[in-house]
Amino acid sequence: MSSRELILGRVRAALRDAPVVAEVPRDYRPAGRSADVEVLIDRLVDYKAEVHRVSEAEVAATVAELVGEGGAVLVPPGLPQAWRPAGAFADDDLAPDRIAAADAVLTAAAVAVAETGTIVLDASPDQGRRIITLLPDVHICVLRPEQVVAAVPDAVARLDPRRPLTWISGPSATSDIELNRVEGVHGPRHLHVLLLPG
Repeated sequence: MSSRELILGRVRAALRDAPVVAEVPRDYRPAGRSADVEVLIDRLVDYKAEVHRVSEAEVAATVAELVGEGGAVLVPPGLPQAWRPAGAFADDDLAPDRIAAADAVLTAAAVAVAETGTIVLDASPDQGRRIITLLPDVHICVLRPEQVVAAVPDAVARLDPRRPLTWISGPSATSDIELNRVEGVHGPRHLHVLLLPG
């Protein structure tokens, strides 16, 4: 008898009296439910994000108002020109210190999950590299109502898992052992969502 046969024999003997494992149900909640934008807004506000309902023509002016006069706004290269406030500068592989010096970053989104209040970025040209949304203190994200889905399974069905995905549920925050909340530790301290009309 070989060592392999001896070991496998002992494993089989040990498993002989093991209980039968029950079948695990896989009837998870399926994708396809209709999304409620008001639920998304409620969750975002609960996470301390600010939601602004604006028209597409008002995006640039709203961003300028949020950032303040002379504020430096970083944008990904594929962001629509009409959304960019005066003086906005595009990321063309900027160094991290130049990105961090921006007063705000303005991006689009891939999808938003109403149930969890989560916005997902997938590094598309209108969203840019992940680093540009992590270093500036303010992230302003433009969202279209048709990008809002009901639950996580709906979002996963729309996303390409090969892309670098960033899931954002409110401004960056963490808590210490005494549950003292600290914002801005690993990302922007302020999140503004500009919700376009449907």
